Amino acid sequence: MRFTQYFLYTRNRPDRFPIKLEWIESVIKNPCEIKRQRDGRFKKWGFIQEEGKYLRVILLEDEETVHNAFFDRGFKEVDDEN
Repeated sequence: MRFTQYFLYTRNRPDRFPIKLEWIESVIKNPCEIKRQRDGRFKKWGFIQEEGKYLRVILLEDEETVHNAFFDRGFKEVDDEN
């Protein structure tokens, strides 16, 4: 994984520090949802069982460089059956 300077800086915040790199990697490889932003970046979400929360990972256009990662309190997974 590669990281932007912004990610490395914000990773030291108290609300971001507990986010494990293996969780970020898991979301990148196995997201439950993906959306492309207007600026070309990608948003990927995944559920982190240990925390009981969804993690949102923002990737640059290359889909490899992590720009941001945080627990997304407002995310609701779409139920494809309904």
